[in-house]
Amino acid sequence: MENKQVKFKNYAEDNYEAVCDFLIGLNRNDNSHINWNWARFEWMAEHPEFDKSSVNSIGLWLDNEKIVGAAIYDMYFGEAFCGVLSGYEALYPEILGYAYRELKDENGLGVSICDENAAEIMSAQSLGFYKAEQTETVMSVELEKAFPVNLPDGFRFAGLDPAKEPYAFQWLLWQGFDHGTDKSEFERAEKIIPQIRRHLDPYLSVAAADQRGEYAAYCCVWYHPNTDYAYVEPVCTVPDHRKKGLAKSVIYEALNRARRLGVKKAYVISDTAFYESLGFKKDRHFTFYWKG
Repeated sequence: MENKQVKFKNYAEDNYEAVCDFLIGLNRNDNSHINWNWARFEWMAEHPEFDKSSVNSIGLWLDNEKIVGAAIYDMYFGEAFCGVLSGYEALYPEILGYAYRELKDENGLGVSICDENAAEIMSAQSLGFYKAEQTETVMSVELEKAFPVNLPDGFRFAGLDPAKEPYAFQWLLWQGFDHGTDKSEFERAEKIIPQIRRHLDPYLSVAAADQRGEYAAYCCVWYHPNTDYAYVEPVCTVPDHRKKGLAKSVIYEALNRARRLGVKKAYVISDTAFYESLGFKKDRHFTFYWKG
């Protein structure tokens, strides 16, 4: 691969769809970058904790106006994703070097790399990145047949659109991710903002509601028609309703809905026994490489 036509540019808002297309293409025939897929980018881009002030620091490499490589920070500087399309592996040193210069924090930079991606590992090590103890695992499940859904008595499934019900959505996640159950504290701490994500299908944004209509558990599954897989993010249950099977129910309901849309496989970033109990199996393992 010759790099003569490859040009660098900093990310701008009008590159959003092109980045999604790049991430879809990146994982089309080789899922060694599946920990960074289009859905993770979309989830992050409108996350309240995402540092949008630095978004133009994302680096893009284009060949004839098509993105063939990218360096994207994860929420904040200090951790980054670097990827290239097949045939452009020679760009890894340049992209990793850029990521270190432009996306590090006061402690340096960590890059999550698939254990089977020899080209990226070799490039990272040649630039002084070292293998760290931090890892992440991606699990997957085939959607060959429908999952059995057994929603506990007293609950019903309900759609939860973060754009139309931002308060209810953020309050559910606030509790579900153990920030507390004091609503007044939540209201002081959280800025209620409709989270508009361009490709989110509300049909795949599934909550379990109790008899009072209060949301108790949630699962969102992300699917793009240009792919055959789904991505699970986030999943949570409020403390008062845990150990009832609600998380399993909303996950299975969301996956069944995705299956009806043509999805063949679903991925989740996790290595927990909970997902194993649902039928997920370890698919890819990633190790962080750090440079201080």
